[in-house]
Amino acid sequence: MNSEDMAHIQQLVGNAFTATGSLTALADGAQMQPAKLRKALEQTIGSFELATVELRQLCERYMPPAGNPGKKATIPRRDITGSVELIEYQWLHITINTLLPSAAYQTPVWLSDTIRRLLDEYESGGHSLPYYRAALMVIEERSDIEGRRVFDQDNKGYKTISNAIKGRLIPDDDQYTLGVALLSARSNENACHITLLDSADAADYFALRAGDYGF
Repeated sequence: MNSEDMAHIQQLVGNAFTATGSLTALADGAQMQPAKLRKALEQTIGSFELATVELRQLCERYMPPAGNPGKKATIPRRDITGSVELIEYQWLHITINTLLPSAAYQTPVWLSDTIRRLLDEYESGGHSLPYYRAALMVIEERSDIEGRRVFDQDNKGYKTISNAIKGRLIPDDDQYTLGVALLSARSNENACHITLLDSADAADYFALRAGDYGF
């Protein structure tokens, strides 16, 4: 690892920590206007997200190959990440074990990066990803009121998901290639379920979801 990249890693961590400075006064009981608090929290989130994505790329550039291919990874994949599976009817199901972030102020770069990595991991396990010429993407958030702070659908960072899959699972994310359905359900699961299916299967998907087929 060269000195420039090492310094950049330290700078990324330092910048993220510095972003928390405006919040330190809150620890002493100071009050902050809601709009100002929201902006401070968004800036903190953005700084750490950007640092995380860049650190991923920098560290992987210098990651030595595993000495024993059959050896279990030293650092297991965190549960917050999620999973990918191909379910019935060749529908792709992606689970993100956290809720959609707010995109009111900035694009959630960690979300697209995480989805790409989940797809990479799925393929590296010997699985093939489907490819849809025209698709429907159903995004269902399952959350309780206490765990959900972004209620308006247009403030959620769902557009980042379509950007992460275009060119890989679908040719493009324009309106004639990709339809999007945003759904919500009350649950203490606090997770995001993304199902990608051929657009011709849309009626079957919603019939199954409604229980019209008996399950």
